[in-house]
Amino acid sequence: MNGKARPTGALAVLLALCLAAAACGYALAGRGITTDPSIHRIGVPLFKDRTGKPGLDQKITTKVITEILRRGKFDVVQESNNVDAIVDGEILNYNVVPIGFSGPAGQTQASRYAITITAKVTYSKPGEKEPIWSTDAFTVRDESDVGDDPGSFFDREDQILERMGESFARGLVAAMLEAF
Repeated sequence: MNGKARPTGALAVLLALCLAAAACGYALAGRGITTDPSIHRIGVPLFKDRTGKPGLDQKITTKVITEILRRGKFDVVQESNNVDAIVDGEILNYNVVPIGFSGPAGQTQASRYAITITAKVTYSKPGEKEPIWSTDAFTVRDESDVGDDPGSFFDREDQILERMGESFARGLVAAMLEAF
């Protein structure tokens, strides 16, 4: 040996795999946007609401617009005319289900609820037959404790929807725009 260190076989293989992974474009989520470079203006019309939950369509639509704008690469309008791409959404389901219970025997009441929102979303270019991205069941779920006053849960529902709307928009826009 000439005194110079040489990588062992296992180390060489590991080094080669790391270099190959870096060359393949692996990156941290949230670090890149992969979309057609011709898309500058995105239309996000009001999501259709099949749930009957008052204001849910407006809240979700507003959160999606805000999240796309936060990316800083697009102009966003709440219409489908004169745009390069459209985010078309339909809220299919809004469920509030008790998942935790407390209280003395015979007087048990809900102490924790799970809330789920499911939507059908299509991200497409006007006039194109195939969408850029779509899903028939984009779902976000959250849980909330009732607290000391069971009646207060429904008073806090707007706060919960605010949090869920942000989570919905973050996840949806990431799925539509980010490279993995």
